[in-house]
Amino acid sequence: MSRLTAESRTLSTSVFFAAVVLCVSFVRHGECQTTPLPLTPCSAHKNCDTCVPHAKCLWCFTTNNCTEYPVSWLLPPASVCQLSQARWGVCWLNFEALIITLAVLGGTILVSIAVCCCCCCCCRKRRSRPDRDEERFAKRREEIKQRAEERKVERMARHDEIRRKYGLIGDSDHPYSKFENE
Repeated sequence: MSRLTAESRTLSTSVFFAAVVLCVSFVRHGECQTTPLPLTPCSAHKNCDTCVPHAKCLWCFTTNNCTEYPVSWLLPPASVCQLSQARWGVCWLNFEALIITLAVLGGTILVSIAVCCCCCCCCRKRRSRPDRDEERFAKRREEIKQRAEERKVERMARHDEIRRKYGLIGDSDHPYSKFENE
C-alpha cells in the first residue's frame, strides 16, 4: 500500500514538473517582441490566403472580403458571415467544421480523462482491500481446516483406545511392560 502511494506521489510530481517545464519553454524572455509590427487592416487583404494567417481577420466566401473577427462574440454572427462560408486560420476548413471538430476532440479528451480516473480509482480500491468472495473463501477454508483437525484428533483418540483395549499400548513407561506379567 505504501509502495503504491509512493509511486502515485512520484508520478504526480513528475507530471507537475513536466507541466512547469512546458510552460517555461513556451515563454522565453529573449524571443519576446517589444516593438509592435505595423498594423495592416483586414480589408486590405484581397484573397483568402493572405487574410486568414492573421488571427484578427476572418474571410467570408459569400462576400469575398476580409473583415475583422468580431471578438465581442465567441462565434461570428450571421450578419457578418454564415458559419459555413466563414474561414479563419486556414482556407480549406470552414468555421462550422472547425467548431464541430474541436468540440468532438475536446469531448473525447474529457471522456478519456474521466475513464482513466475512474479506472485508476477502481483499481486502487480493489488492491487496497480483499474482495468479498476472497474473504468468504478464506473463511470457509479456515473452517474446513478446523473441522479436519478436530476429526484427526477424534480419530487418534479412537485408535489409541483400540490399542489400549488390545494391549498394544502399555500403561507403563517402557515398551516391554506387557511381557513382564506373563
